[in-house]
Amino acid sequence: MMSQTLQEARTYEETMEARIAKSERPAFHLSSRTGWMNDPNGFCYYQGEYHMFYQYHPYNSHWGIMHWGHAVSKDLLHWRYLPAALAPDNDYDRNGCFSGSATTLPDGRHILMYTGMRDESQPDGSVKGIQTQCIAIGDGIDYEKYEGNPVLTERDLPDGGSRFDFRDPKIWVEEDGSYRCVVAGCVERNMGEKDGRILLYCSEDGLHWNLVNVLAANNGRFGRMWECPDFFELDGKHVLLISPQDMAPKGFEYHNGNGTLCLIGKFDKETSTFIEEKDQSIDYGIDFYAPQTVLAPDGRRIMIGWMQNWDTCNLHAKEKAWFGQMSLPRELSIKDGRLIQKPIRELEKLRGKRIVYKNISVRNIVKLEHVCGRQVDMEVTIRPGDTESLYRKFAIRFAQDESCYTSVSFRPQESVIKIDRKYSGSRRAIIHQRRSQVRHENGNLKLRIILDRYSAEIFVNDGEHVLSITIDTTLDADGISFLADGAVQMDLEKYDLSDMKRG
Repeated sequence: MMSQTLQEARTYEETMEARIAKSERPAFHLSSRTGWMNDPNGFCYYQGEYHMFYQYHPYNSHWGIMHWGHAVSKDLLHWRYLPAALAPDNDYDRNGCFSGSATTLPDGRHILMYTGMRDESQPDGSVKGIQTQCIAIGDGIDYEKYEGNPVLTERDLPDGGSRFDFRDPKIWVEEDGSYRCVVAGCVERNMGEKDGRILLYCSEDGLHWNLVNVLAANNGRFGRMWECPDFFELDGKHVLLISPQDMAPKGFEYHNGNGTLCLIGKFDKETSTFIEEKDQSIDYGIDFYAPQTVLAPDGRRIMIGWMQNWDTCNLHAKEKAWFGQMSLPRELSIKDGRLIQKPIRELEKLRGKRIVYKNISVRNIVKLEHVCGRQVDMEVTIRPGDTESLYRKFAIRFAQDESCYTSVSFRPQESVIKIDRKYSGSRRAIIHQRRSQVRHENGNLKLRIILDRYSAEIFVNDGEHVLSITIDTTLDADGISFLADGAVQMDLEKYDLSDMKRG
């Protein structure tokens, strides 16, 4: 029987969604049905559709007690909302149904694994959330919580593990039909300092779980607590995605705050050990966190992240009807030991009118006829316009009017690309800039820029680097311009993107 808490959430979200015009949302990025959205949860392919659940507070556009929102899609670009899947309606999750994942049972039922939060008074008078792992089983719309919940508790932690930081299970099925999951945990060092680690568990039926080992440990390298792990095989390697909290910068690779990174290496199934070979940031922009992947029916590994930043996400007015969107789905691969991300190929079906320019000389500011818009797929290739003197800077401004714009710029002498939204109309002293070092040969660089009303995603050199950013600039600011300090030759191919289905 559905709880009153879940029924109330479903009734509320259905009523409120009807008040939000489609034109007020992103065109092809999933946004919250109403209220607040953060981490992607339960990203999976089930019964012929992609399912995306998400951390959800339907009653307010700011963070609150977590539910699970739910949407489905055939192509990962056009989404249809389903009723909320989970609500905090049991003692073990009374303070929130936190992040988790999904897979399919042998009998065809859908199984969700999530973190339940229960606040508990501590001996020192403080209140802390006890985190446990829980199960719900359903048919793709309605889910019933397992009577044996929680299935993983502090009793299942390795020595030194914290019951206050034990969350975000990612479940999958092995070739022999057994189950595995990775869960984020931590130990506390001196002065209560958290140090993240990823725990590996196994199960024969998806309900009864045992600790295998500590799959990966931070040991003070990347931030503090690690969140939202994902673990999978890709192009002959194994990849561990994690989202560390409170990172310190490391050159241009990692930025201050909560970030994302991947560890690439080898997994020894005999000993269940992961041997790290390389680490890198996943997204070098401002707004990207907690990514989760799915293995598509055609074999592609596809990733979506929450396109937002914890340091800036609660500054909007509470009257805003919705807040939070997901990134563009990205196809993953590994090339020369590096994680490569490209926009899913389905995006090309949304392409409309094509505009092409070749060998455009860019000095100072250049505007091109028909190159404008806020739903755009644009590929730009640049090279030096003077073989004797390398240009000093090249920039593209978009979402532009007389007073506002957001820009991406490249300085070849430093090999640095920068995203900057300080002139986007913001009146707050928030994070406005991020930089990354990128590969280039004598100033030759390739950019692909995807605009969708309130966001931009910049793919550099066919996905070697990605920079994601959200903007609040009014939609009538749709100008695009190009500028250079020095001589640049530019080729451009631009498409308008329609949110109508094609073909």
